[in-house]
Amino acid sequence: MELLVLGVLVVTVVVAVSFFASKINIATPLALVAAGIALTAVPSLRHIEVDPEWILAGILPPLLYATSTRLPVMDFRRDLPAISGLSIVLVVITALSVGWLMSRLIPEIGFATGVAIGAVVSPTDAVATSIARSLGVSPRLLTVLEGESLLNDASALVLLRAAVAAIGASVSLAGVLGSFIYSIVIAAAIGYAVGRLAVWVRSRMQDETLSTAVSFVVPFAAYLPVERLGGSGLVAAVTAGLVTSVGAGKHLRAQDRLADRANWSTIGLILEGTIFLLMGMQLIELVQDVREEHESLWKAGWLALAAGLTVLLVRAAYVALLLWTGNRRVERTKKAKEYWTTDEAKQHLYERVSSSRRTAGMDEEQVVRAGRRMWNQRLADFDYILQERWGARDGAMLVWAGMRGAVTVAAAQTLPANTPQRSLLILVAFFVAGGSLLIQGGTLSPLVRRLGLTGNVTDRSEIESLISTMQVAGEKFLDSPELRRADGSTYDADLVDRMKGRTQSRADLRPAADDPEGIDRANQMLELRIAVLDAERRRLLEIRRAGTAPSEVLSELLNVLDADQISLEMRRREPGPMDG
Repeated sequence: MELLVLGVLVVTVVVAVSFFASKINIATPLALVAAGIALTAVPSLRHIEVDPEWILAGILPPLLYATSTRLPVMDFRRDLPAISGLSIVLVVITALSVGWLMSRLIPEIGFATGVAIGAVVSPTDAVATSIARSLGVSPRLLTVLEGESLLNDASALVLLRAAVAAIGASVSLAGVLGSFIYSIVIAAAIGYAVGRLAVWVRSRMQDETLSTAVSFVVPFAAYLPVERLGGSGLVAAVTAGLVTSVGAGKHLRAQDRLADRANWSTIGLILEGTIFLLMGMQLIELVQDVREEHESLWKAGWLALAAGLTVLLVRAAYVALLLWTGNRRVERTKKAKEYWTTDEAKQHLYERVSSSRRTAGMDEEQVVRAGRRMWNQRLADFDYILQERWGARDGAMLVWAGMRGAVTVAAAQTLPANTPQRSLLILVAFFVAGGSLLIQGGTLSPLVRRLGLTGNVTDRSEIESLISTMQVAGEKFLDSPELRRADGSTYDADLVDRMKGRTQSRADLRPAADDPEGIDRANQMLELRIAVLDAERRRLLEIRRAGTAPSEVLSELLNVLDADQISLEMRRREPGPMDG
């Protein structure tokens, strides 16, 4: 009963604080941490203990899965070098740098323990993404920030596991590297398989309630076996989410996608809010523990300051390197685009496509279409890199957005009980996370405005162009000789003509109950309109796969098509007793 009451209290506080924080324009995570501290004034809530495994295994997998299903996979693929560098290379450099510093400032803990606490404070939090999105920051920056926060949690925890294993033991660098690669590869493989299987199973369900219930299992179905095999369960959950994001548009029904968006947004809000609330609720007791051991918080404070500054300086140096390599990539892309438009490049591409195993059994026309798709995709990738070029202002925002948060707090508490100075190290991690949320999180909005990175608005002409492309796809579908109803019969020619002219009336869709012919025509019209929506959706998915339009515009239009289709399917009916 106590657990149930606590659960109701947590959800209520998370919802209330999130609502009022948005009204008074303050960062929700900061408000939740403050609310958690305030709740400890209630005696029965003062000694709340939460097993960190509940956060790492119970909250993070569905939270990261929910985020990855919303991530534009097309943009993620294009910026994978930057994302992987920030989420893997930077995590390792940060952990080693902080580890060296901590082992010098606290000699009794040793280098391995120092690296462990360095791994704890190395992952960034997704709160920066939510702040940046509300300010209209460019989609490319948002994708990189979100992708980094998804993957660096996993890489930091893998590194933490290796560092803990090295405490008091002899572990080679090659062994750690091999373990890291194994953790990522096995996680990606199983996560991909689970994601594909889940989409396949859900595509055969005709009930969105059952389909959504299956989706609730997916992050854990990916996480648990990978953890059992010694891999990174979080990478598996993220991979399953990305696979679901790609497959949902083609294989799931509109009702399934709408239910997923609503349910997983709600779950993400509650889970993320719960972590920050618990962070505040545990802070006071942790402070008391350190006071009993060290009689002062000053040591933890200046250690956290040193660690936080190190994290920030290392990130700034790495982002500077990232901008430099990004500018070189732009120059290489210009040359590559020039070559790609030559006849020599087209001929080379044709030979490559025609000899590929994927095109085995295709006729000449199909091979040409496959080559054209690949050519368009490559040109779109080039244009993306050239048009979304980063500058110093973007770099400054990337540096300051690297705040620490929930994962740092949870990971710190997984340090073994016999770790030297454990309470002190955990409090240092708390201070680093809390300080970065307070300082960086509290000033990110004015910084972004000062840098002039706000107000990114999609060009209206891009939306109109896509709408026109959709309509052309629908018209071609109506002219297709293969146009048939589900039972194989043909549609009424007059209805097809009306659909082409978009002149159908309400009377076509709402006939009287005693008019069987009218009911059949209404059902035909509904089926036809839904079929046209499917044709338009297929065209948008082709464009998304090619990458020739902004991902945020495509997502918006795909959501509109889903809403239209659900509305039509709700009106499809047989005559009922209320008709007259």
